[in-house]
Amino acid sequence: MKSIARFCGNCSCGCPELFVDLSAPAERQVVITDDFGQRVEMSLDQFGSIVEAAKSGTLDDLALVH
Repeated sequence: MKSIARFCGNCSCGCPELFVDLSAPAERQVVITDDFGQRVEMSLDQFGSIVEAAKSGTLDDLALVH
C-alpha cells in the first residue's frame, strides 16, 4: 500500500490516512484508515465520486460542522 495523504485535525487523537493498493482487487484498491485502527476499502471509481462531491461543494457544509 502506498500512503497518499494524512488527515490530521486538531483533536490530538491520531490521524486518518488514505492509501492506494493497486495490487488489491479493483473493488478494494483505495483504503482509508481511521485513528482507531479501522479501515474502509473501496474502488477507485467510488473514491472518485467522493472527490467529485468535494470539488463540487456538496461536502462543504459537512466540513464546517464542529
